[in-house]
Amino acid sequence: MERGRKIRVLMAKPGLDGHDRGAKVVARALKDAGMEVIYTGIRQTPEQIAKTAIQEDVDVVGLSCLSGAHNHLFPKVVELLKGQGAEDILVFGGGIIPHEDIPTLKEKGIVEVFQPGTDTREIIKAITEMLKEKGRSIGGNHD
Repeated sequence: MERGRKIRVLMAKPGLDGHDRGAKVVARALKDAGMEVIYTGIRQTPEQIAKTAIQEDVDVVGLSCLSGAHNHLFPKVVELLKGQGAEDILVFGGGIIPHEDIPTLKEKGIVEVFQPGTDTREIIKAITEMLKEKGRSIGGNHD
């Protein structure tokens, strides 16, 4: 990531889940925090999400799933990114995800999972800290 460049985030709704209010709330909060946010809309395939993430040169992909398909869809996006040499793109998830599924998702490369009701400031802070831990310079206002 270039020094001073804003954090670029792709927000996506994989699968057949058509409810996107939570994803839009998070996208707005990230934008308000000074990040550049691209929102793909609903019903995206993992292939579409990975392709867009690479084309848009994002730092982070945020996935939202309420349909219960997170155990398949989230790791598939990570796998596709790695397969295309983009393993440096961080992937986080959110939605209706049972607590017992979170450790498995993290083992499969999802850097963080946010549950319903998570304060958006916590999400902003987590993204910023994860990028710093990866040794990336960040710009913009992310307080």
